Amino acid sequence: MKLSEIKNHLATAEAVNFKLPTGVFVPEHFHVTEVGLITKHFIDCGGVERIEKVVNFQLWDANDFEHRLKPQKLMNIIELSEKKLGIGDLEIEVEYQSDTIGKYGLDFNGTDFELVSKQTACLASDACGIPQEKQKIRLGVSQTVSQSSCTPGGGCC
Repeated sequence: MKLSEIKNHLATAEAVNFKLPTGVFVPEHFHVTEVGLITKHFIDCGGVERIEKVVNFQLWDANDFEHRLKPQKLMNIIELSEKKLGIGDLEIEVEYQSDTIGKYGLDFNGTDFELVSKQTACLASDACGIPQEKQKIRLGVSQTVSQSSCTPGGGCC
């Protein structure tokens, strides 16, 4: 989800709820402790230089159980971040504490924001030496072979 999309959803939202990929909700007393611009400048395994930028939201649940973040308050935080940091309409990445700091994509189901699991991937699959996935053949299924190509004693087996 891009920053413009979350702003559109917040304009009509009654509450700000984040749901984890497990279906469990982030506790409703969470804080957005950061909205930032993250720039990742790197070289992939194929030697190609790359720059990626995302807007980062960091969610934290504290022990102040009376806290509730309202849609307008999150909108104000986003707008201040856009102004002060020069953030553009970029994809959003959400950090949330699990066993370690988890990074998630963001989606919206019409009511709640959903944290979407992210996966690593090779960005230079044509250059890094990982073989293309081989065609899978079911063992135990007979293959049709012409009689002339393989006969008993013909040396093909």
